[in-house]
Amino acid sequence: MTKRLMLMLLVGVLVLPLAGCRGGAGSHRPDPNTLYVGSVQSSFPSAYMPWLSREGIAPTIASMLYDSLFSYDEATGDYLPAIGREWYYVDEDGKPIVTEDGSIDYARLEELYSDPKYDYLAVKVIIHDNITWSDGVPLTVEDVYYSLDLATNHALSNHAGALAWTSDLKHKYNNGVLVERGLFTYERGALEQGYQISPEEKDTVIYLHVDKVLGAVTPLFTSVLILPRHVWEPVVTRENQLNSSAPNAEILHRYTHPVGSGVWVLDTEQSGSQQIVLHRRKDYHLTKEDGSPLIAVDTIKFVLYQEQNVALYALLKGHIDLLDSSVSSNYLLLFEQQEDLFVSNAPGVFTQTLVFNLNPVSSERSPLRDLLANVEFRKAMALAINQEELIKSVLDGAGVPASAGLMRPTLEDFYNSEADSLLPGDYAERLALANSILDGIVPEKDKDGYRLLGGERISFKILGTPREQDVVSFLQIQFKKIGIDVQYAAKGAQPESTYLYTSKFDLTLQGVIFSLSNVDIMYPAHFSTLGRTSNYGRLVNEELNGAIQEMRYTLNLHTKYELLKRIQPMIAQEYYKVPLYTANVISVARTDRFTGYQVVEGATVFNSESLQNLRRVEGR
Repeated sequence: MTKRLMLMLLVGVLVLPLAGCRGGAGSHRPDPNTLYVGSVQSSFPSAYMPWLSREGIAPTIASMLYDSLFSYDEATGDYLPAIGREWYYVDEDGKPIVTEDGSIDYARLEELYSDPKYDYLAVKVIIHDNITWSDGVPLTVEDVYYSLDLATNHALSNHAGALAWTSDLKHKYNNGVLVERGLFTYERGALEQGYQISPEEKDTVIYLHVDKVLGAVTPLFTSVLILPRHVWEPVVTRENQLNSSAPNAEILHRYTHPVGSGVWVLDTEQSGSQQIVLHRRKDYHLTKEDGSPLIAVDTIKFVLYQEQNVALYALLKGHIDLLDSSVSSNYLLLFEQQEDLFVSNAPGVFTQTLVFNLNPVSSERSPLRDLLANVEFRKAMALAINQEELIKSVLDGAGVPASAGLMRPTLEDFYNSEADSLLPGDYAERLALANSILDGIVPEKDKDGYRLLGGERISFKILGTPREQDVVSFLQIQFKKIGIDVQYAAKGAQPESTYLYTSKFDLTLQGVIFSLSNVDIMYPAHFSTLGRTSNYGRLVNEELNGAIQEMRYTLNLHTKYELLKRIQPMIAQEYYKVPLYTANVISVARTDRFTGYQVVEGATVFNSESLQNLRRVEGR
């Protein structure tokens, strides 16, 4: 059955039940000020521990109930206010290191902190003075201190992710004992460190010492959701850690009755396994420029769907206003035939890559996997991948080719096109070169044209999700052209622990995203660190590691850009995480009740800009 025929059948399945129905009547969405949002996943969380997992809807709900210090604007490189109002790098007296126009003075920063007597950068954060928690208690820098302090203390948090977020904070615990202080407030050592904080500022000013890495502040500012100290400090202990698989009654109550500082609060009475209901806080401290509420929608009701076709049918029939999930480009034809729909076809930011297990632990080595350790063998497989054909066949054109250096070309300041010059542009030429390379490594073939190793067909399994079977199927066709067989293998529910960290795989599909805001953490995680990291194939390249470290620790922004440009061809030459494509993010919403949806790079139509711009359709 062709893909086109499958699409037409799908359209028929979804549209025929709608004959004679008025899908936009809105009768299924009775509350005019409630935004009904469909979410496709296996289940909704039953508890709302503040530092939630990254699976399903959990991080979305967490970011709505809680706030971080700032948010990051990839387009401008600015940190936008949230709990934090402003921040500065400061000198040893706490004075901001800024130019006349108020921007960071990188030249002075480098001049001052390149002195070996400093093993840190000092950062001053000023928070808003009018924030309250959802239970009415004022939020102060002591909540910020508590959250960052807890994140560094694994004995209390039991949260590996929090350790990663704060890895560049010079505030360290050893088995629950504070061995280095890097957080300073009026009540916690600021004066002793030489930082003058007046009594009037004591609730709004905190100083941080971070590693001499320009990107060190990003995860501290944007990844750590700030927790209410008065809620958690009385109950979190070594015996009852914050992230507990068996919480006691007190902690479980806090999991299920979250107290946050975000723009939304959870309706615990209406929320359950099938729906999550959030209400907008009337007293949220951030507003629009004219003083009106940041968000116009009063209530959001998330509705659970375990199957995407059912969710799409619900959307088309008017049970929900939008889907908080990306959908396949196969559905674009269906959407074109419907009225009252807004389709967001946003540029993607995640690059889908094919990752080689090139350095498995000794117990998982085999003659076949030894082939993957050969960079020339990996190069041959990279040559056989036709990104344009994958985009056309798998994404129906809704995507763009990805750089071999894994940096988006839109990041013009440090994208390096030289990384893409390592492979010929003509596909026929690429196949010829790939076969020539493999003829020198594994020349023997069977009657079907597949290459042999020790008399056995060379065949690799590619780990993927059910939605990625199409990708593997088309890779199967492309790799056959060079005599290599590949087969789909299901990742399962916990692939990292089951297969990836333990080296029990040949190849795997992995989405990656690199930008100025994350390279200081993500480059080491993907290419340097061994163990339980995103370096699944356990790459070891000392030259690359050295360049990454140099990039991390330079205090000269221009030098950082140049090192990023240098690193990209080094990544490409490894043929380790080979790019397949960058897919667009396609999502859809109804326009019969709300309008103002925004297309945001890398996001579905359910995004913060949409929520800030939504308005009711008159008369609906």
